[in-house]
Amino acid sequence: MYNFEALSSDERIKMCADIGIKSTDELFDVIPKSSRIENFDFFEPLSELEALKKLKKISKKNTTEYACFMGGGAYKKFIPAALSDTASRYEFLSAYTPYQAEISQGSLQIMYEFQTMICNLCAQDVANASVYDAASACAEAILMACRLTKKIKAFVDENINPNYLEVIKTYLYASDIELIISNTCDDIDLACKLYQSPNYFGEIIEMPKKNSNELIIACTDISTLSLLEPPKSDITVGDFQTLGLSLNFGGPYGGFICCRDAYKRQLAGRIVGKTVDKEGKDAYVLTLQAREQHIRREKATSNICSNQAHCALCAGLYLSLIGEKGFRELNYLAYKNAHKLAQGLENKGYKILNKSFFNEFTYELKENQNAQEYLQMLKEKGILGGIALDEKRILTAVTELNDNEEIELYLSL
Repeated sequence: MYNFEALSSDERIKMCADIGIKSTDELFDVIPKSSRIENFDFFEPLSELEALKKLKKISKKNTTEYACFMGGGAYKKFIPAALSDTASRYEFLSAYTPYQAEISQGSLQIMYEFQTMICNLCAQDVANASVYDAASACAEAILMACRLTKKIKAFVDENINPNYLEVIKTYLYASDIELIISNTCDDIDLACKLYQSPNYFGEIIEMPKKNSNELIIACTDISTLSLLEPPKSDITVGDFQTLGLSLNFGGPYGGFICCRDAYKRQLAGRIVGKTVDKEGKDAYVLTLQAREQHIRREKATSNICSNQAHCALCAGLYLSLIGEKGFRELNYLAYKNAHKLAQGLENKGYKILNKSFFNEFTYELKENQNAQEYLQMLKEKGILGGIALDEKRILTAVTELNDNEEIELYLSL
């Protein structure tokens, strides 16, 4: 019989003795005393009415109305009001994964439509129904390429988003895959080459030269494909945060992987297919079972056991609401605004470090300026001016939400 009662003093003493300590206090010796909280000075209990009043008063101390020029993989974009209203309907807003997938035809249709939109934008044959973010998509694509080519060397361009690179390293830590992180690579025994365009610094770059026995993985900002030609890569990955997902303290975001038809059986995550039932009606199914929840673990392509279904729903709604024309117009506006700001900065003596960019660029400060102090000055004036790459360089992103007034304010400061 199990004893569900709390541990007795004797049992605690025995457990401590078994692991070689005298008391439970010793378990916390690894935490420096300077980092410990000795006591919690709580205020008296409040009623719901009092608590709401107090919280509202505290919240007014926050400053939230900034003109945002931050980027680096997370962007403040226009989101139609109808998106939130539709995505929050009870039919969609559920934390539960439908394990009996075929009875969840609505959810499967949404995922299928999302996959179709991703394929159309990236000019690829097959897409999955999302992974966690672009970082995990990059890592999964490298693992995918190594399985397909049966090689264990992967080249990663050093100018990809550093956060993506850290996740890739974590994914590959316990594998036999050798990671080559550099600017160029002439090794002909590679499984794949991964590059990002626009890269972390905003530069639009060409696809690296492909040898016949390797795969090319392109990491792209999907919003730029409204105007730019999609990469002619074997596998295309990226984040779809710019498709209707707001900035929520770091997430959740959503990643996608799409590829040539010949590689579809090595895709990670969920893959939804469309067929017809015995009555001739459209039916949606999890056509390729790649997940360890569905098949034997050793046969699974990844231990990613879920997807960003609600985020993918938002992305699908976003593209449906704004349409193809709206998608082009919004991102052209972001492109135009970015080049206007860059030209204005250049006119004021700042050096733009990009040869070709879309809506994000890097510029260099003047001799007597420090990046952290410069950005702090802008923040005090109501502008989040960008990301400090070092003491002299700033990465700045501009979207359709940065109107002429905000750009002129930036330049005036």
